[in-house]
Amino acid sequence: MEKIIECVPNFSEGRDLGKVEKIVDCFRGKKGVRLLDYSSDQDHNRSVITVIGEPDELVEAVVSSIGRAVELIDLNKHEGQHPRMGAVDVIPFIPIKGTTVKDADECARRTAVIAAEKFGVPFILYENSASAPNRVNLADIRKGGFEAMAEKMSDEKWKSDFGPRTIHPTAGVTAIGARMPLIAYNIKLGTDDLSIANDIARKIRYKNGGFRYCKAMGVELKERGIVEVSINLTDYTKTAIYRVMESVRMECTRYGVSVLGSEIVGLVPMKALVDSAEFYLGLENFSMEQVLENRIWTD
Repeated sequence: MEKIIECVPNFSEGRDLGKVEKIVDCFRGKKGVRLLDYSSDQDHNRSVITVIGEPDELVEAVVSSIGRAVELIDLNKHEGQHPRMGAVDVIPFIPIKGTTVKDADECARRTAVIAAEKFGVPFILYENSASAPNRVNLADIRKGGFEAMAEKMSDEKWKSDFGPRTIHPTAGVTAIGARMPLIAYNIKLGTDDLSIANDIARKIRYKNGGFRYCKAMGVELKERGIVEVSINLTDYTKTAIYRVMESVRMECTRYGVSVLGSEIVGLVPMKALVDSAEFYLGLENFSMEQVLENRIWTD
């Protein structure tokens, strides 16, 4: 592959794994497309798929997955801890090799045009593709969720960029666009008190005065009897994983709550982990050139 774009579509299904596998099948065995990872969360009732590919082939596979999701997912029957407004809730395209944000934006727009026409789903452009300043932040677009989007989209400020002017009756509306690599990072807390996770999330996220490239919210994990701070780091080079972890750990002390652990959802750039290792191990003058696998791949 000379030109590589990454796509990380989020689907509003994480409990019926049979449905998830049918959606994932849209990316298996496709020429010019490589399935890298997929994971499902029952509490969030959401699945995240990571694929890379050449622009044309990737667009074709993503469009196919949208059709499959529209067929299988009914948001009128969907419940979960994660906010959602669409069967395919968000579709980010990310430049990886030999491509730019402009190339990723073109893939996003082409996908939206084709899928809107084929499946009757409305699309709203976000992040680097946003058609207006109020549409850059996904949380602002999705506020109110599936149940409120029909009324919300009647406002000219929130009309769709592609497709119908109102939601699909079962598949809702999808946000789509180009962005830089994002790290989905969840920190588990030793408590079942959701208000604590929400309070900590407010303190670390940018919109409330926290880290510039951090989005966060509290989430209840009912099956485990705990809560977590669910985080998106939109630029790990400027807001590092370890910095957010240490801030959450510090805020936990005021409640007498411990950090049980954390998880990364999907894939993560190696540099982000190396930065954290460098901090926690107190490494001096460390460089990516000292990572064995990195030398093997580049030499």
